[in-house]
Parts: sequence; structure tokens; C-alpha cells
Amino acid sequence: MPFQDDFYKSAFSVDNVIFGFDGNNLKVLLIKRKHDPFAGYWALPGDIVQPDQDLDEGALQVLEKLTGIKDVYLEQVHTFGKVNRHPRGRVITIAYYSLIKIGEEDIRPSSFADKVEWKEIRAIESLAFDHLDIVNTCLSRLRRNVKYRPIGFELLPKKFTLTELQNLYESILEKELDKRNFRKKILSMNVLKTHNELQKGVAHRPAKLYSFDAYKYEAAKESGFVFEL
Repeated sequence: MPFQDDFYKSAFSVDNVIFGFDGNNLKVLLIKRKHDPFAGYWALPGDIVQPDQDLDEGALQVLEKLTGIKDVYLEQVHTFGKVNRHPRGRVITIAYYSLIKIGEEDIRPSSFADKVEWKEIRAIESLAFDHLDIVNTCLSRLRRNVKYRPIGFELLPKKFTLTELQNLYESILEKELDKRNFRKKILSMNVLKTHNELQKGVAHRPAKLYSFDAYKYEAAKESGFVFEL
């Protein structure tokens, strides 16, 4: 039976899984660690929470400290508490995730982050600590949420084509979607605004541009509408 003091020797940390989309591939924001443990390894933007910090506050501050990103919505996903997950002692971490548009945030490494870069999820083979497990857990949450909430639009430009929208969903779900059925389904929801504009600067025939209509979506929700793909 451990002494009572042993129960107060655990630390808490936060790890942020920030998803982005470059038009073709789903990516996650990673830092390269300067110091041990795992110096030189790619890892999630995370750190120990200070004794006077709330968890949610700590997640936001850590993200800004390591990557420069601030004022984003972070959703708490899961707690990871394996005894030996950190080489320096018992550290329990709380994972958060968010969706942001690549290119709209000015990312820059700081503190113990030597580099900060967007990495394609399918190309990641290993990360520091148990961070690959954390990424996969958050990716599973994203895949569930994207089917029943219109959160995917957070990863797209304000105006997009239906092909870009389909590419996004295929990248997240990692499966091919029937083009005709996908377009019929998404247009039938009546949550997109059609613009009298076409793509510019493309080699192929320019496609019509759309945007997500949040007002229509909220009004439809009040009437019992359920977003489902």
C-alpha cells in the first residue's frame, strides 16, 4: 500500500491535435522537440500544466507558446494515463483537438519547439511519447463528428467547390465517395449558399463556388434538421 504522499506525485499535461487541410490531404500540426526526452523527435504541441492553471487554459497557452496559434476552439477528447507513458515519471495527459484553415494562422516555433510544421497524417510513422496514439484517437473523434456535424467546413476556404468539399470528406474518412450521391446528399441539405462565381486560375473547366450558410443550418436545426453524411 503506497504512502498517502505518493498519491500527490503525478503531473498533468495537455496535448493539442490541430487538424488542417491543404486541398488534398488531411494534416496535423507537429513540433520538433529541442530537448530531452525525445529531443529531435516530432511531437504534438503539448506540455505540463502548471499548478495554478486550469486544463483548458493550459491547453490554449501551451499551443500559443509552442506554435504561435491563439484564440482557437479546442475540444477535449480523451485522457491518456498509462503508468509509463512519460520517461520522467507519472504524467497523465488530456488531449484536445481543433480544426483550422492552413495558411490563415501564422505559425512559428518557440520555447522548446525547434520547428513547427504541417505533416500529412498518412505519412506519419512514429512520434514522441504516445502521441501517435493520441493523434489516432482524435482522428477517430473527428471522423465521427464530421458525419453528424458540419465541422468539416472549418477546414475549407470561405468559398469552395463541391469537388474540394468531397476531397475533404474523402481525406478525413479515408474512403472514396460516389460523386453523384455525395453532391445530391449535400445539396439536398440546403446548407450551402450558391455564388455567381467560378474558380479562377485553374487549368480545367472552372467550377461553381459555394459557401456554408451557418444561418440556414441553425434555422434548420431549430426545425429538427439533422446533418448526416
